[in-house]
Amino acid sequence: MIEQDDFDINTRLHTIVRGEDEAAMVESVGLALVKLPDVLNRLKPDIMIVHGDRFDALALATSAALMNIRILHIEGGEVSGTIDDSIRHAITKLAHYHVCCTRSAEQHLISMCEDHDRILLAGCPSYDKLLSAKNKDYMSIIRMWLGDDVKSKDYIVALQHPVTTDIKHSIKMFELTLDALISFNKRTLVLFPNIDAGSKEMVRVMRKKGIEHHPNFRAVKHVPFDQFIQLVAHAGCMIGNSSCGVREVGAFGTPVINLGTRQIGRETGENVLHVRDADTQDKILQALHLQFGKQYPCSKIYGDGNAVPRILKFLKSIDLQEPLQKKFCFPPVKENISQDIDHILETLSALAVDLGGTNLRVAIVSMKGEIVKKYTQFNPKTYEERINLILQMCVEAAAEAVKLNCRILGVGISTGGRVNPREGIVLHSTKLIQEWNSVDLRTPLSDTLHLPVWVDNDGNCAALAERKFGQGKGLENFVTLITGTGIGGGIIHQHELIHGSSFCAAELGHLVVSLDGPDCSCGSHGCIEAYASGMALQREAKKLHDEDLLLVEGMSVPKDEAVGALHLIQAAKLGNAKAQSILRTAGTALGLGVVNILHTMNPSLVILSGVLASHYIHIVKDVIRQQALSSVQDVDVVVSDLVDPALLGAASMVLDYTTRRIY
Repeated sequence: MIEQDDFDINTRLHTIVRGEDEAAMVESVGLALVKLPDVLNRLKPDIMIVHGDRFDALALATSAALMNIRILHIEGGEVSGTIDDSIRHAITKLAHYHVCCTRSAEQHLISMCEDHDRILLAGCPSYDKLLSAKNKDYMSIIRMWLGDDVKSKDYIVALQHPVTTDIKHSIKMFELTLDALISFNKRTLVLFPNIDAGSKEMVRVMRKKGIEHHPNFRAVKHVPFDQFIQLVAHAGCMIGNSSCGVREVGAFGTPVINLGTRQIGRETGENVLHVRDADTQDKILQALHLQFGKQYPCSKIYGDGNAVPRILKFLKSIDLQEPLQKKFCFPPVKENISQDIDHILETLSALAVDLGGTNLRVAIVSMKGEIVKKYTQFNPKTYEERINLILQMCVEAAAEAVKLNCRILGVGISTGGRVNPREGIVLHSTKLIQEWNSVDLRTPLSDTLHLPVWVDNDGNCAALAERKFGQGKGLENFVTLITGTGIGGGIIHQHELIHGSSFCAAELGHLVVSLDGPDCSCGSHGCIEAYASGMALQREAKKLHDEDLLLVEGMSVPKDEAVGALHLIQAAKLGNAKAQSILRTAGTALGLGVVNILHTMNPSLVILSGVLASHYIHIVKDVIRQQALSSVQDVDVVVSDLVDPALLGAASMVLDYTTRRIY
């Protein structure tokens, strides 16, 4: 056809690899890409015109784009239902100028961020021939291709191609189509499918059913365009899945049956009947009965017959001196603050885990020390239940962090007992947490969340919390004492946390303050924890309660409630002398421990943390005035103002390390 139109042919390229499967299509594109550079270097075109959405056109557009040749793409912006969609849009992104056929295609190109000034809505070039072709002598053409006994509007044109994204189904659909056409018993011109993957199998189906020798069928590989126009213009119906059926045939109002999904997104006139699920012969046969012989109004969706003059005018308007680099017209978007340093610092966060004797808590903690969200569950008694619950809670918190726009940098875990922070292993736990010795916490959490994990003792975490968020911020040396169920602590020396040679530093609750004091949970006696911990106060409260010496006027303990440290404190406030004496003794023991710390470490600050801190602070200060050397009596002792030091300390391990601060 190109030769017949007297084009000056400079080069002939043979690039189609036979095979009619997916690999052959890829090899054909690759072969074209290998051969095209030499041709383009020799031709040096000002503009390359690329038409449509075939894989060979993609090779041409790719070569031209990489060789800085301007590309004009015709029929971009349309939508269909196969790999052609992807190829068409890929060519659009490579092309510098665009000629589209419909208003919707134009809008699609604009939505794809193409420059509106470089888009021409011209209509389909083939319509220029279609709309002037119908009055020609057509009966001789019909007889030549279908036989002398065939009349106008009394035959069918069938053209069906493989769907490359679902070859197996498209072959089955072709088989059903042929069965329906055989049953319909009308003269039919069947065109062979294109060379896409799956076409070889479709040809086998034709031959298996004897289509080439069937008296009602004429099977052909090619019909010249001018003659094809006459054949579809005067057909009783066209059936298949070719774009010709939904585009060009509409110009004549010829009934069309569009099978399957290959043209699913195309704009169509009212002459097209869609059979999306062409899964039975009967369904296709019914469509043939509905459509055959009808005459529909001519459709001009794809053009008005004047596309070529518009395209020529557009070509002449192209300024070959303007910059070659494509510009995309992206829609306005909100200012992207995700790369703003203040925004990044605000959204950097950590997952913090606090393993207490009673509760297991997980929190999302921001860089500023704000607890964005907190989850609390009872701490299970067994290792398996506990580790599974930790993983579950952390996964839920990490998912929630995404919704809250928090960038999780890692996981920090605060737990009771002796911890090897280098390996992330709990060496020995307190008696409050069972089955928690020689436990590797880092590995399961890191493997599940794909995040770095830090683990440390709860006392050390409290000190880290004070250093980053609390009253120890900016201080070189300070000590934190936790007064809770047990007594713990952490030491910051020269801005660094002290772990000790066997990770046993800052076990401040086990400083001995009396040689003949009460037994301690550690196996010794006379420790601070044996006097001043919540467990110690609970023990003394039970003794008083058993002797009916705890309750005073205005107090009551429900039968189902266990007597604890808070009841002792309440009794002392209401004037119970024995309760006051016990608290004074506990505070004195804690005060003596602080004096020992002052004499040993000489910190610039001591921070009392935990639920009992406010009840001990005044007694501790009195003991320091009475017992400490004058050189350390000016050291300030304060109550922490942090609400969740364990969680904040766990978070600080993550936030300090990942933002390259000292840990």
